[in-house]
Amino acid sequence: MELFHGNIITSKNRNELSVWEDSYIAVDHGLVEGIYPQMPEFADIPVTDYGEDLIIPAFSDLHVHAPQYPQRGTQMDLLLHDWLHQYTFPLERRFEDPEFARAAYDAFLDDMLEHGTMHAVIFGTIHREATGYLIERMERMGLYGLVGKVNMDMDSPDYLCETTEDSLRETETFLERYQSNRTAKPILTPRFAPTCTWKLLKGLGTLGYKYQTGVQTHLVESLWEAQQAKKLYPECGCDTGIYEQAGLLGNGPVVGAHFIFPEDEDIRIMKKYGGYAVQCPDSTNNILAGIMRTGALADEGIRIGLGSDIAGASNLGIYSQIARSVQLSKYKVFYEPEGNRTISFEEAFYMGTKEGGALFGKTGSLEPGYAFDALVIGGIADRFYKLSPVQLLERFCYLGETKHIRARYLGGRKVCKTAGGTG
Repeated sequence: MELFHGNIITSKNRNELSVWEDSYIAVDHGLVEGIYPQMPEFADIPVTDYGEDLIIPAFSDLHVHAPQYPQRGTQMDLLLHDWLHQYTFPLERRFEDPEFARAAYDAFLDDMLEHGTMHAVIFGTIHREATGYLIERMERMGLYGLVGKVNMDMDSPDYLCETTEDSLRETETFLERYQSNRTAKPILTPRFAPTCTWKLLKGLGTLGYKYQTGVQTHLVESLWEAQQAKKLYPECGCDTGIYEQAGLLGNGPVVGAHFIFPEDEDIRIMKKYGGYAVQCPDSTNNILAGIMRTGALADEGIRIGLGSDIAGASNLGIYSQIARSVQLSKYKVFYEPEGNRTISFEEAFYMGTKEGGALFGKTGSLEPGYAFDALVIGGIADRFYKLSPVQLLERFCYLGETKHIRARYLGGRKVCKTAGGTG
């Protein structure tokens, strides 16, 4: 057992934070045992005192492209389709080189941990060996992940276009090799419907059922993508319906990145399978696909997490996506007031911690029985102007930097900022 002292904040529910000022959190074998307003009467228990610093749950990134990490903060002058073909796909080609892939993925994981993200749903590339290195590295670090070898067998550059048979064979090898992992597990990853033949999608559905593996993809991300998906597969009714009819839903977690232009049927299907829609605010700003109806979708019962969507965004901080999510909800209401509403900071924080963390089990909260995956936040207060702990947390999400994350704990173990390090 170990005790940590500070100002403890975690989500109580979607609309409310639990705030424990000047309190103690007890951790036993990596799990939260309880939170106490005064020091509990445990005998001979070490106490780590963080004074007035905040102790909060670690963040969850539900949509990120690890191979696009070298591209972050550059080449942002095109819209989605041209951006992919001129910039992103040529970079992803380089991951056929295992040495380049290892260097890029090591840097990506270091930076993800530095930004306080300990759980992530990650796109790799079509290259099984490179994606295998990524999932193996995460497993060794103890980070929680759903990692996918991407599938693309049509309407893609020749150098990223697999044959259907190769795509299915390599995917099954990937599933067989890593399905027994403890923390970093495989997930099926058709890039999006316009890059996948029906034979490939049906084959992936068969693999999903055989290995009880979930799926991640881009769903109704842009008007072009939504229209193209329906043009290719009109019998399926909507973008999400394509994956349902291919047998890809119901085998495990369902993660639909962006979900910006859903029809009623998309929403019905997502609710049926308990799927996650992932808002990626900075990517929305940069690629201009559209703004998610975050508040309205939440009111309709859709589970919503947050994603960095590197390299659509420029950094891996989910805390900044929390702030941007609130901002974009105001834009949505200002320009499209009918049927939309703004979201609160509390809602956005919930999306980036407890809601997203639930995808990986008991993570994303500091309630008893949850993993002590936690961050200590400090150095963001003013000496001359007193803010409450919640105000300091909000300030961190709006203007914080990695230097304000003073400590990181993964399963109760203090970790360094570099991959696999311990402190």
